[in-house]
This record gives sequence, C-alpha cells and structure tokens, in this order.
Amino acid sequence: MMNPMRLAFTATAVASLFSVLVPAHAQGVIKIGEINSYKAQPAFLEPYKKGMELAVDEINAAGGVNGRKIELITRDDNANPGDAVRVAEELISREKVDILAGTFLSNTGMAVADFAKQKKFFFLAGEPLTDKLTWQGGNAYTVRLRPGTYMQAAMLVPEAAKLKKKRWAVVYPNYEYGQSAVAAFKTLLKAAQPDVEFVAEQATPLGKVDAGSVVQALADAKPDAIFNVLFGADLSKFVREGNTRGLFKDREVVSVLTGEPEYLDPLKDEAPNGWIVTGYPWYGITTPAHKAFEQAYQAKFKDYPRLGSVVGYSMIKSAAAGIAKAKSTDTDKLVAAFKGLPVDTPFGKITYRAEDNQSTMGAFVGRTKNEGGKGVMVDYVYLDGADAKYQPTAAEVKKSRAAD
Repeated sequence: MMNPMRLAFTATAVASLFSVLVPAHAQGVIKIGEINSYKAQPAFLEPYKKGMELAVDEINAAGGVNGRKIELITRDDNANPGDAVRVAEELISREKVDILAGTFLSNTGMAVADFAKQKKFFFLAGEPLTDKLTWQGGNAYTVRLRPGTYMQAAMLVPEAAKLKKKRWAVVYPNYEYGQSAVAAFKTLLKAAQPDVEFVAEQATPLGKVDAGSVVQALADAKPDAIFNVLFGADLSKFVREGNTRGLFKDREVVSVLTGEPEYLDPLKDEAPNGWIVTGYPWYGITTPAHKAFEQAYQAKFKDYPRLGSVVGYSMIKSAAAGIAKAKSTDTDKLVAAFKGLPVDTPFGKITYRAEDNQSTMGAFVGRTKNEGGKGVMVDYVYLDGADAKYQPTAAEVKKSRAAD
C-alpha cells in the first residue's frame, strides 16, 4: 500500500509540474458577462442567445482563445438602466468576468457604457442603436457591433429622397433609440431634400402604444409619407390599426428594423406591402459565410436564424477576435486591440473603426411584400457599413465625442 504522505507528495508534485507546463494564461476560462432584456424583448433576444451559444460552441470546439475556453454568464436587466448597472457590478465583483457585453435597449446600453467608463472596464455592446453610444458621449471602453441609428438612417434616406414626397410624418418610441433615429433621419433627409416638411410627430411610450389615437393623428395630418421607428408589439398594433383605418393606402412608409424576421414574421397576413425597410432576408442570402452560419444554426436549433442570431453570434466572435489579438483580457490591451480589429461574420468581414469603436457591420435595405400571407423582404441589397456614405467622418466623430 502506498504511504499516505508519499501519495500527498506525489499529488502535489504533479500539480506543480502541471502549473509549470501550462502557461498561466491558459489556465481557467474566459468569462464573458452578458447583460440583456430577455424578459422584456424575447422576440429578438431568444434567437440572439442561441447565436451566442453557437459561437461559444464553435470557439471552444476549436480549442478556445489563447488556449482558454469561453464561458458565457448572462443576466437579465429587466429593461431598466439601474438594474443593468447593478448586474454589471455583480458580474465584475462576484462572477469575476473578464469583459462585459450585450444590452438591447439604448437607455440600458448607455447606462452600462457609462459604468464601463467609470470602472475602466471593457464593454462590447451588441445591439443598442443610439448614436450616443459611439459618437456624442462615446468613451474609450465601449465598442459597438450593430450599425447605429445614424448609419441606418443614412442607408434609408437615399431611398426616401427618391420618393420626392414633401410632407412627412414620424412615429417612434419615446426613449433614447427612437429619439436618436428620428433626429438622424430628419437631419439627413433635409440635407438630401431641402424642401421637406415634417407635419406630424407621434412619440409613444415604449411597449404601450395607443395605436388608434396614433394612427388617427397621423391620418389627420395628411402626410405624403411616414417614417416609422416602432418595433415589436408596438409595431404589430400600429400596422393592424393602420391597415384597418387605411393609413397606408397610397402612402409611402419608410421603416427602421421592420424587415427583421423578429418583427415581420409576427405580422403574418397583416404584413404591409411596399414599405422601405432595413432588415434581414436570411432566406435569400447566398454568400458562403452566411450559408455556413445558416446551416450550423439550423443543425443546432432546428430553426431558421433571425437578425438577433447574427448579432449574438457576431458579438461573441468579436470578443474572441479581440482577446486573441490582445493575447489578454486586460482592459487597456483590449481597448488597443479593438482599434481596427477585423472580424469574420455571417455578413462578411467587418472592422471596428479606430476613431469611434463602431463596427462597419452593414444592413440590408429593401421593400416588404406580403407573399402568401407572410411578410418577406424583396428587392433588397446589402449596404456595407464601411462605405463612407453611412458613417460620419473622423473629424465629425472627434468633434462629437467627449474626451475618452
């Protein structure tokens, strides 16, 4: 029988030998602390979470990042900026996460970005779209994946200007994202078409739209065209009431996000025809990068991807690429690594711009069509966010950003 003392010594020796042979950075896991409004926005965030899971599986199956596996720790922020900051603090202090990621609503995203700035802790924002996240008030510790409101407005305005409609109405959720989207659209459309007039504005409480009164107010203003920023359940109520009251008959509509399956699919046979939208026509994208992603997603989840799936997947791939380049999870090294960082995504290669930490991920722009009782996008084109037409110049960024 082996002597207990000798057994203890042998175990200690093996452990010591292992620690010598395996570099310190290769021990343990890389923890990504992810914060989001899962209960409040399930249509987008359930597929988004699946996209993250697929990326984590692929990265870990390939050996992880710098020899370390990735672990995803998620928390719900209850769609509340105060709760978002509270769980961010908990993820850092209790869970000892290496980076923060996520958020959906622009107000929660801004709260976590401000927290990251104060704590000097790296934050990769996947979804919040307000321009303030990377431009006015942007900070060195926050980077964003999705094209923001300025970029999406810049992609829609050329099509809006071609309509040659003078009288416009706007409808939007009355919080940071909606306000930012409308401000960008108004500025860019006025620049493209100086004679445009905005004759009505309906700002609705998020998730609590009074669709009947909103539709009636817009109809009473007799606009030639409408710019819509509503999404989710608010969009469904608006479309239903608008169809019932004939608001969209012989009237052009330009709409942010409506072409995303998360919001277009639930409309079913009420889906509008001919709206100019940003979205995600997953069923018609034939690039090799997207086909590989779509097939892997379908195989794992037995379901088709939504835009949230692409965002979640690309966010985790971005985190992995940044950590690999930095060879560290140290905040300062990550900040430096993300400047000019290239990342392969289902939409092709994107880059995180050095001047503002905004990625060059683009968006699909096309028109909606009610096809057999289901809404789809047709006549769409992918607009690359790297195109100078869709981003402010480096000088404009420098002027708008607070000191990092």
